[in-house]
Amino acid sequence: MTSPQPPEPASGVPGGEPGSEFRKDMGPWANFALGFTYLSPVVSTYTLFGTALAEGGPPMIWAFVLAGCGQFLVALIFGEIVAQYPIAGGVYPWARRLWGKRWAWMTGWIYMWALLVTITAVAYGAGPYIAILFGFDPTVHTTVLCTAVLIAIAVLINYAGTKALSAAAIIGFTGELIGALVVGIYLLSTHRHHNIGVIFDTYGTEGNGSYLPVFLGAAIIGFYQYYGFEACGDTAEEVAHPGRVIPRAMRRTIYIGGAAATFTCMSLLLSVTDYNAVISGEDADPVVTVLYDAMGTGGARAVMAVVLISFLSCTISLQAAAGRLIYSYARDEMIVGHRLLRRFSHARAVPGYALLVAAVVPMLIAFASLASEDALTNIVSFAILGIYASFQMVVLAALRARLKGWRPAGEFTLGRWGLLVNVGALAYGIFAIVNICWARTPEKPWWENWIVLLSGAVVLGTGLLYMFTTHHYGRGDAPAGDAVPKERQTKT
Repeated sequence: MTSPQPPEPASGVPGGEPGSEFRKDMGPWANFALGFTYLSPVVSTYTLFGTALAEGGPPMIWAFVLAGCGQFLVALIFGEIVAQYPIAGGVYPWARRLWGKRWAWMTGWIYMWALLVTITAVAYGAGPYIAILFGFDPTVHTTVLCTAVLIAIAVLINYAGTKALSAAAIIGFTGELIGALVVGIYLLSTHRHHNIGVIFDTYGTEGNGSYLPVFLGAAIIGFYQYYGFEACGDTAEEVAHPGRVIPRAMRRTIYIGGAAATFTCMSLLLSVTDYNAVISGEDADPVVTVLYDAMGTGGARAVMAVVLISFLSCTISLQAAAGRLIYSYARDEMIVGHRLLRRFSHARAVPGYALLVAAVVPMLIAFASLASEDALTNIVSFAILGIYASFQMVVLAALRARLKGWRPAGEFTLGRWGLLVNVGALAYGIFAIVNICWARTPEKPWWENWIVLLSGAVVLGTGLLYMFTTHHYGRGDAPAGDAVPKERQTKT
């Protein structure tokens, strides 16, 4: 599954990019921890456990298996790409090399907004736990204020540089393990109310119809869980030997993070006292209920402190990815304000203004969410759609390039399995996108029922308008479309 890496070009950055300003201060374990804390088994599970359980009952846990298998295929394809093109910014430069400037511009645009919204979603999800930890009522307004504070703390840590980011990732990884394993084992040992067989009992959530539509609605918890592994590649210029280190870190993120998330969900499932109360809406926050019942006020607050570390480290990792994407965009002169956004702090080896955008925009989204009653669900749903769409744009670009003659030439390749895995990753991604967008609340106004798809259409439409009125996609002289052999290239 491996092949020799091509010689490093004279520019000093593998893949032919301009000389990198980043320092290689991130070690292999810190790179893995970055992806792990971005994927964050505690954040995703604690944020959506109640929603998924109310929607689909205990069998919703199978969504982790479904999404994990599909995203593992995507991670394998990304591993091939980053091994050949270890460039800061992730999906944008990968799409650029595989297809061309226009495709890359739109991929980066969608991914950028998805990241910015995901930062808001993660920080917003921490609000109720911050309120419980510090003893005040978790209203909508206090949640938004907590969101802004968490984002501000995260950007200050990111400003400190790659070493601080690495340390935060390691600390977050430790917090995640404590939250996932120690709390889970404690719950199973002292507060288990059900046997494992409940994961086959729907508790009537399907009503008189099929369970499949109900399960697919609850599957949002699995789709939200399995992204973050690409963050390992977003910092490719800060890692030594990225062609070996990053594909391995991506795979580890999927199976270790996925196992931790599934275990966390299982421990909560078996510890819920009354499923019917959750399904009926009587118990709106079963995670908090379980923690208080099992550990009392003091123990629950101690867990909240660990959970808060997980939310903070996840926000830090997301900001790091978004900042590097925006910087990569600006470095190639692909966006308005590129002269400012590509400025680099050599003292701390971070793109300062790009990181500022990755803090200010999520804060604005958080305050705008005050206009929505279902703010968290809508924010999370669009974030998932945007991430999955940008992922699949890279997967499709890889499949197109492969069919046109591209043969991955990095230190990690899938060999003869590459085409089959690529097709499988694309099929899974299309299925997930359709499921995420599907309207399931006919009792609501049409625009609210289709809010996820409408949000995606707005981002796509404004991106197309921006792209073809400014023509920023044509600027810059960074390589584009060169994965396909020259004799097979077509105009993009």
